[in-house]
Amino acid sequence: MKRTLAAATIALSAMALSGCGFTPLYARPGVEGGLSSIEAVSSEGRAGYLLREALDDALAHHQGTQPAYRLTYWISERRFPRGVRLDNVANRYELQMTVTWRLIDAKTAAEVHKGVTPVSVTYDSADQPYAAIAAQEDGQQRAATEAARRIQLDLAAWLAGKAPA
Repeated sequence: MKRTLAAATIALSAMALSGCGFTPLYARPGVEGGLSSIEAVSSEGRAGYLLREALDDALAHHQGTQPAYRLTYWISERRFPRGVRLDNVANRYELQMTVTWRLIDAKTAAEVHKGVTPVSVTYDSADQPYAAIAAQEDGQQRAATEAARRIQLDLAAWLAGKAPA
């Protein structure tokens, strides 16, 4: 009974959305192909590398093809102690990563779009030194992945609003 009700609800929701003119972002012409034609140019450091890897995955960039756009970015990271034990030692941290980026047309070298993407993640720090380093690196990886997802959504919305070529 519950499955039938859930299936009916999903079917009615889909019909209602299609009836009101809803179009998924990736169904618009030029969005998917536009995203895959963006090449991310890595910035310095571990965070820059992690973000480039996450952007390559998020944008589905085709290696070896001539990019239509180049995405350049700069990363600013700040770490704050947020949780403190009774002995006044921090055991929880907040990592704030801010990515300032520019999308540049590969043919004309003109800036076509830009943005600032802030991301904040928290992580626990253990007493063991290796575990603390691993937790910090995991937090940095999660921040880079989230920043890539937000940049991907911003670029997809920009491409969807842009007139098809």
